[in-house]
Amino acid sequence: MNMGASGVAPSFAASYGARLISRKNSILLFGAFVILGAVISGRSVSITLGKGLIPQELISFKAVSIILLAATMSLFLANILKVPQSTSQVTVGAVVGVGLYLKHLSTKMLFVKILPMWLALPLASYILTYFLYRMVYPPERDNLHIYQAFFANQRKLKISSLAASCYVAFAIGSNNVANAVGPLFGAGIIGIGPGLLAISPLFCIGAWLLGKGPTESAAREIIPLGMASSTLVSFVTATLLLIASVLGIPQSLVQLNLTSIFAVSCVKDGHRHTMDKHLTRKTFIIWAITPIISIVIAFLLSTIFLKV
Repeated sequence: MNMGASGVAPSFAASYGARLISRKNSILLFGAFVILGAVISGRSVSITLGKGLIPQELISFKAVSIILLAATMSLFLANILKVPQSTSQVTVGAVVGVGLYLKHLSTKMLFVKILPMWLALPLASYILTYFLYRMVYPPERDNLHIYQAFFANQRKLKISSLAASCYVAFAIGSNNVANAVGPLFGAGIIGIGPGLLAISPLFCIGAWLLGKGPTESAAREIIPLGMASSTLVSFVTATLLLIASVLGIPQSLVQLNLTSIFAVSCVKDGHRHTMDKHLTRKTFIIWAITPIISIVIAFLLSTIFLKV
């Protein structure tokens, strides 16, 4: 439910802020596309978290409880510091902590497949957004035809913005629902298919109960970037998140989204101004330490509650 509350903001803040859709309808669309994404493309990431890092026979009820508790505590720290954090990364960190204690951790999966993608995809999000946005900003003689096309096709631009919102929601379903389903599947509590069907609707409930503040706040922050730039951010981040899902990589929508927004800021205000901001530095520091904290918490809890 908390993932749904945080996920609806990067998905529908642009459309909601531009008054293209009501809050009620945005939540219904968000929930529908999260469920579609989970059912169609959610298996690979669930398998990675369920048995790709730790042998499935070692994931007990106690182990899965430790994984979910450690991930939650790490996210709570990030929330206290007011920095959006990746549920995927703290979940992987918690699985790694338990795996280290059990002395059964797939280092090949972690160091060859997951960690390189955690570095490559946010970097790709930044680079793609930077060069695509640089083509249209600032207005110059060579790109005035693009602005003319924007003004001449406002209705199509609005439809594109709404479609991009649904695209992000689908990508969230394909990747982030597995953060809850994967450990449960690994412990044998529920199968992947039934788990994805059971957990994904909770994203909609979370968006309804807890998502109003984040959505309205994000709408105020995103809309000044312009509908075109927010659509670009949505398209880039959702595409990269879907690629991660197909490859079975638990990936952060938050990080892809924010690095894309940082790219827009760099085009507008320059790299030095963007990177010198206190929030930018704080964000990167918290992104680096919270997965480590999740590993430590899970390892310590394992020493208390698990017996090797």
